Amino acid sequence: MMGLGSIVGTGVFVSIGVAAGTAGSGTLIAVAIGALVATCNGLSSAQLAANHPVSGGTYEYGYRYLTPTLGFVAGWLFLLAKTASAATAALGFASYALNAIQVPGSAPVVPVALGAIAALTAIVLTGLRYSNRANIAIVGLALLSLGFFVVAGLPLAISGGAERFQPVWGGADRPLPAVLEASALMFVAYTGYGRIATLGEEVREPSRTIPRAIIGAMVVVMVLYLSVAAVGIGAVGAEALEPVAGQAAAPLAVAARRFAVPGSEQILSLGAIAAMLGVLLNLILGLSRVLLAMARKRDMPAPLARLDAARTTPTAATLLVGLAIAVFASSGNVGVTWSFSAFTVLVYYALTNWAALRLSAAERLYPRWISGAGLASCLFLAFWVEQSVWLLGVALIGVGLAWRAIRQQMR
Repeated sequence: MMGLGSIVGTGVFVSIGVAAGTAGSGTLIAVAIGALVATCNGLSSAQLAANHPVSGGTYEYGYRYLTPTLGFVAGWLFLLAKTASAATAALGFASYALNAIQVPGSAPVVPVALGAIAALTAIVLTGLRYSNRANIAIVGLALLSLGFFVVAGLPLAISGGAERFQPVWGGADRPLPAVLEASALMFVAYTGYGRIATLGEEVREPSRTIPRAIIGAMVVVMVLYLSVAAVGIGAVGAEALEPVAGQAAAPLAVAARRFAVPGSEQILSLGAIAAMLGVLLNLILGLSRVLLAMARKRDMPAPLARLDAARTTPTAATLLVGLAIAVFASSGNVGVTWSFSAFTVLVYYALTNWAALRLSAAERLYPRWISGAGLASCLFLAFWVEQSVWLLGVALIGVGLAWRAIRQQMR
């Protein structure tokens, strides 16, 4: 349940539309490939967490098992990836909210998204925490809305016939590349599994329980994603979702609009709105704390390590995070923000698998080939996103390394 709560969010409500715009009916294959890659990464994260149980994820693992420079790169990639994910969540929230109240066009999406970012940043600055009860309520609402989507849309999907799933590999012009790009995009929709890996000190028999939880969560989420993708594509066709993928970020609402059940679009949108506000709030909290940790290690400017008068909230870090998310969201294009998140997350988890390969035989919980497969597949998929996106990602990694070199010279 913790895994489901950490995984189900922006991915299912947004990325299926982005992937459908890339690979068409091949999205179903991409959902399965993304799950397999994520499972390898999840098991690598689990054994690293079991041997080095500290917060900070691959930022800390890189420092311990690789080099300080690679540890910094991991932290920098995390900031970039999750900032882009948060921007996608904000744009998705805005699109679903506007769809729910039937505001036409995509023009108001960016202002509404920026308003949500400002409001949630202000809430985080008050010191409010994201409670587990709130998480359960939000995830429950999201799962109910997705269940409704599948049940309500199934008759329409069945009546649409098998031709909407042809060709199996998606677009005829470049079928395999399109499916591989969609696999990279769908992979990001699974990445909450890292939360499971951090629970090693809180469960009985972690070496047995953690992998079972990761694999079980992946199977459930993959079935959920396959069901939603199949109903969405079967009900309206991938081509109907494709125009939505680039500008408006509410592809499932477009499909629900055609269901026979009255109010389908509003019911689906309610779950999406709750899920994406929860994701956005969680990411602002998490990103500000990672900035705080990096500032304490002097990888980021010292003012970002300062806390407020109550010693609970890193004010400067929180404001910087809100501003960075707003900059990404200003593009107004979930295809760009989600693709950028895919590239940076895949490189981040490549470092995770690399660190797991450095574990000794005594420390390793699972066969070495799992981490090797995770490393190879992450690096392979990362460069199937649009060239302009991964070039931007590489350039920003260079910016981060230049910043680190300047900091070291100043010391």
